[in-house]
Amino acid sequence: MLLSVIIPVYNSDRTIGRLVEHVLETLDRSILEIILINDSSQDQSENVCSELAQRFEQVKFISLRRNFGEFNAVMCGLNYAQGDYCVMIDDDFQNPPSEILKLIQTAQQNGYDVVYSFYEQKKHSLFRNAGSMLVNWLTNWLLEKPKDLYLSSFKLIARPVVQEIIKYKGPYPYIDGLIFRVTRNVGRVQVSHNKREEGQSGYTLRKLTSLFLTIVFGYSLKPLRLLTAGGLLAIALSCSIVLLDTVFWAVHAPFFIFNLPFLLLLFFSGMILTALGVVGEYIGRMYMAQSGLPQYVEKFSVSKR
Repeated sequence: MLLSVIIPVYNSDRTIGRLVEHVLETLDRSILEIILINDSSQDQSENVCSELAQRFEQVKFISLRRNFGEFNAVMCGLNYAQGDYCVMIDDDFQNPPSEILKLIQTAQQNGYDVVYSFYEQKKHSLFRNAGSMLVNWLTNWLLEKPKDLYLSSFKLIARPVVQEIIKYKGPYPYIDGLIFRVTRNVGRVQVSHNKREEGQSGYTLRKLTSLFLTIVFGYSLKPLRLLTAGGLLAIALSCSIVLLDTVFWAVHAPFFIFNLPFLLLLFFSGMILTALGVVGEYIGRMYMAQSGLPQYVEKFSVSKR
């Protein structure tokens, strides 16, 4: 078995060296490769990672030309990974490397394609926990994932699923969305969660909004279908009101005349919404199938092997 540990790196020059050494001490080096992807850090992370790749033969390093985001960096790592299992872990020590063994054991014992971690008590900030709850609710509806499954960034993916995921070349990858396109053979295991050792979380309102829009418009057509349903409902409502006013014309003639402009507006608004939903269905499918923007752009890579 070969294990690939993928670590997206952003402004972690004070922790990434200790994290890599800890992973090497915890796991069997003979079956291990560590892939570091620098997502255009503003500190000395690029130099530190480059030195780690020159120092340890198990370490590969790829530096990106600009900040593409965590999911794009992970996709870059998956394209380089050779492991039978790939494990994604953050660069801030909140996930102890020793917990990787739990993910591997759970996958092997149960034959899972993917194993997610979950925490008895999370050490994230209140804002990040609230954002995670929002994303969890959204994915329950759009991806139809099990409600008791927490989509943690600390997870394991088996090689056959990785090979399918990396076929996606669009500019807005959402790893969990791609996973549920491929498989439902997913498990979970409880792991410990530590406080962040250095710096501040990069989880901001802008990134949460970007993730929200990516999930809504990139991995499901349900919003478009909901728009279509709303248009049809508006048409049905306007037609029902016209029918009732026609039946009770003698009694409610003034009411019908007074509300005619509103009824016409409601009817044609429904027609427009329905048309937008139908057209959007086609555009959505085309958008999900093709895109000309790059997923990531490599600056350089370093490997001792």
